[in-house]
Amino acid sequence: MKPARRSRFYPHAMAGAAALGVALSPAVMASAQSSRTVIGGRVTIVESAQEAEPVRRATEDLRNDLAKVFGRAPRLVNQLQDAGPTAILIAQRANVPAGVGCATTTETEAFAFSIVNARAHGQPQRVVCLTGADVRGTIYAIYEFSQTVLGVDPMYLWTDKQPEKRASITLPADFARVYPQPVFRYRGFFTNDEDLLTGWILAAKGEHTGISLKVWDNVFETILRLKGNMVVPGTWIFPDDAQVHAAAARGLIVNQHHAIPLGLNVARWPKDVPYNFSTHPEILERAWKDAVAKYAPDQEILWSVGLRGLSDSSYASLDPSVQGNDALLGKRISDAIAAQMKIVRARYPNAQFVSDLWAEGARLMKEGYLRIPPEVTLVWADTGYGDMQDGGEVARGEGMYFHVAMMNGNANQLSEMVPVKTIQSELGRYIKAGATSYLLLNTSDIRPVAMTARAVMETAWGGVAASTGTKMGSELPADADGAYYQRWATEEFGPRSAKALEEIYKAYFAAPALRRRFGFPELTSAGNTPPPMAREVALVDGDQHYHTEARRLILDELSGHQVIAIPSQSPKWTEPRLVPSFDTQMRQAALDADIEDCAAAEPRWDTVWKVAVAAESLVDPARRNYYQAEVLTMIAINRESNRMLLELARAMKDDQAGQTVKAEAEATEALQALDAVEQSMSTAEYGKWKNWYRGDWLTGVYRTRELVAAYAAHLKDPLAKLPAPASWTGWEGYFHIMEYEGDRSADVQ
Repeated sequence: MKPARRSRFYPHAMAGAAALGVALSPAVMASAQSSRTVIGGRVTIVESAQEAEPVRRATEDLRNDLAKVFGRAPRLVNQLQDAGPTAILIAQRANVPAGVGCATTTETEAFAFSIVNARAHGQPQRVVCLTGADVRGTIYAIYEFSQTVLGVDPMYLWTDKQPEKRASITLPADFARVYPQPVFRYRGFFTNDEDLLTGWILAAKGEHTGISLKVWDNVFETILRLKGNMVVPGTWIFPDDAQVHAAAARGLIVNQHHAIPLGLNVARWPKDVPYNFSTHPEILERAWKDAVAKYAPDQEILWSVGLRGLSDSSYASLDPSVQGNDALLGKRISDAIAAQMKIVRARYPNAQFVSDLWAEGARLMKEGYLRIPPEVTLVWADTGYGDMQDGGEVARGEGMYFHVAMMNGNANQLSEMVPVKTIQSELGRYIKAGATSYLLLNTSDIRPVAMTARAVMETAWGGVAASTGTKMGSELPADADGAYYQRWATEEFGPRSAKALEEIYKAYFAAPALRRRFGFPELTSAGNTPPPMAREVALVDGDQHYHTEARRLILDELSGHQVIAIPSQSPKWTEPRLVPSFDTQMRQAALDADIEDCAAAEPRWDTVWKVAVAAESLVDPARRNYYQAEVLTMIAINRESNRMLLELARAMKDDQAGQTVKAEAEATEALQALDAVEQSMSTAEYGKWKNWYRGDWLTGVYRTRELVAAYAAHLKDPLAKLPAPASWTGWEGYFHIMEYEGDRSADVQ
């Protein structure tokens, strides 16, 4: 497969412009071949007062970037005649000053670099042009300049990487370039299950948002630096929340995820109000109309349509008439989509729509029961682990919902889990099929998955080759993922570490076991209520798995039941439900499988850890804090959690066999492993990252430790009192995340 196009680099502006059909003036062609241009601390930024607020915000970021490099922020003026001898001109195509022959392009969200000669007050002037076809194209021109010329890491907010201080920078002879429009039309983040971001820096009084608005601005800046154009700003939010308005101020399109079509916050559905499109369609339609009306009139929105239940459950869990009847379930969802589109178009005639085939959606689509109107972009989802669920049926014009983090009780919330090879393969397959209308990236809290988030977004902008460094038009090498790991390591940790880090990342992604477990798959897919009897399912080992499994085993051991939360209306009104424990045979099989799988994975984790610790000496000294957070903490969380589950399962087996002393020692080992996890997490909370793990409410390492300690105490004294509460539904995290909403419910009147 040939990779899709990437950002084009040409020896001079004329070649790039010709490729895109943009005519350049003779002045531009002459200046592209003239003497080199040097920028330094005295450079002036020229930005027309006509530029939109999002462009002005990006320009301020550029001023900050220049200050980091040259030690002083440049002057900002509105006209070229007020600038010094060297100026950086920032302008949308329509705002380029008359008579200034900057290279421009007309493709949506495309941009161009060029250099022209001008005169100000009779003196020669060198003008570096950063021009965009539109608002976002201009923003991308600014950030591309920061990245490729100033050396600013597009993920610096999460990686702590600062650019090298310089006295001056000489622009390369081939600086003049035209960057074509992106491969994927819509590209952006979904900050889903945002517990760490919520707990990290608390929102200021009056901000009316869970995550601090300063942190939200960091998220929006990151999306734009990665050339994204879209955001789903949180999980259970209202359309008039502060971060929704803040996204617009940054120039981002607001989208909604699959569980809140049209922005209706169903997790805050009013108590005792029916949620049933079969019997009370008028209630849902009123709620959808209210949600649409709450968006600001000038908000740029990509509307998500569909029908899920409350709290991301299947709609079938709340409507008995469609249970066991896929044809009728598909019809209900199809009818809901039609009703939603009618509601939106009454206010926004030119609205654009997407529909995400999450969970049962993919099955209903394949079975022919779900009908999506042709003007709605059909979006296939992955499994939560990067594997797309289209079954090879994806078609031109469709899109994808892709996870690099996933809160499902078994995947990853605190560390990387999706190999870059999977990213390249799945995105490459969609690009080849022409299914490039939409890409929503689930990043959860961003910092733990900075590497793969960047890989996805670079691919969404420029194709697979752009994210690997492969020359455009060539076949991807078999180790293209290795090339990416080396490039990431070179940028983040220094060139001496690149080869070692390539091997570490490959070994890290290969270390977990693909295990068979007795569990509730319907809960892990956020699909339906769990069955009365658990069944054996295959689960990938993400960092959550160890903690979900450990707590399950302990609760089953100490109470004879598992405690879960069944989404009946919303987490606000959900009551816990007791599920009977496994029978003896199933329990023994589960313990045996835990011991077998964790024991098999242990030497792999030990090897990865040993190599990673040794490689720290190859890391640039200034980057060792981030190496601790990005690499060592990531490995420690998984390695020690694997050890914890192994020792806990062994303790339970030995206790059953009457070997109490041995069981007590193994329980102590499990506690020590959890202490190692918490110590590594604490070390990663340096500087601005103080309290980063305060919001670990969803994976819940602290809660696992509480329960393991309770089990260890039980081994020493079977009559020891259990802590209150000894059980945990998992919804605790969302009560924290949604606390700012108070008692607010969705408006259905």
